[in-house]
Amino acid sequence: MSTPIKVGVAGLGRIGMSVHRDCLKARPDKFTVVAACDLIESRRDAYADLFGCKTYADYYEMIRDPEIEVVDIATRSCDHYAHAKAALLAGKSVLVEKPFCRTYAEACELVDLGSQPAGPHIYVRHNRRFEEGFLKVNEIIDSGILGEVFEIKLTRNSYQRRNDWQTIKEFGGGQLLNWGPHIVDHALRFCGGKYESMYSQIRRVTAVGDAEDHIKLVFKGVNGRIVDMEISGGAALPTPEYVVYGTRGSLIGEGTTLRMKYLDPSVPLMKIVADPSTPDSGTYGNSEKLQWLEKTITLDTRDHTDVVWDYFYDAYRNNKPYPITSDQAAEVVRTIEAAKLDTIFA
Repeated sequence: MSTPIKVGVAGLGRIGMSVHRDCLKARPDKFTVVAACDLIESRRDAYADLFGCKTYADYYEMIRDPEIEVVDIATRSCDHYAHAKAALLAGKSVLVEKPFCRTYAEACELVDLGSQPAGPHIYVRHNRRFEEGFLKVNEIIDSGILGEVFEIKLTRNSYQRRNDWQTIKEFGGGQLLNWGPHIVDHALRFCGGKYESMYSQIRRVTAVGDAEDHIKLVFKGVNGRIVDMEISGGAALPTPEYVVYGTRGSLIGEGTTLRMKYLDPSVPLMKIVADPSTPDSGTYGNSEKLQWLEKTITLDTRDHTDVVWDYFYDAYRNNKPYPITSDQAAEVVRTIEAAKLDTIFA
């Protein structure tokens, strides 16, 4: 039988004290928290009370702990690269929260350090790769029922006047490094893994600080698709998370509902040709009667993205493939870095 992975958790703030804590606690057969690190004593005490683990105020002291197999990095975005690099050089494998790091050069260095055959390994927690809406939309596209998909719109919009560290560039703030890694990862999957060209505009519209809270990226994927991606903290009215256009139908995803309208696959289309003659007065097109079908799918309201922890366990302990490769995570960083080149602040 496989044994639990001995984990040291670094960063016990919002994400470390919620998602990471809860997912680790829910899997005692797979993870044992043996150490936790944070600058704030009350946070360390809370982890010690819950897990019975050792605590550290100094990160570099914690990664020297011989009992730790994997360092789970949930520190601020600006610290991910330094903390991941130090842990890898100390011989510890790393599970790092998104964003992987802030520059493509940093990402490439970490990929190299974390992919040596006999050395420690690095895993990036792109948990929203397993979001039910994303998985279901991919399933529908792959089924072919919408025909050839030529354009996809992705949005994550709200209206927020944020003033936390996520609004300050010095600490890795801004939506490009907050929601960005999740939705850029989705966009790249829809693009075929990479893009041929990208248009970008990023702005600060309602948040304070100096980091962006409105993002517009438009990709032409290597598969020929257009993927229009938007993340905004300045959108007062809701917008669909997914809009998919195909040659035989369309899909709109809003909240927990996916709505589709598509041509009946059992009814063949008429054979028609382009006609250069002048049409009759008041008419256009042809006499074809399209047979449409409509379908609504209700998504499960539960959050299943915590399955990323199970994939990580199987990859680390049982040598199974981890579904988010290091190269894919680095490509997300490269894309975000390129998007910043067209920064315009309002």
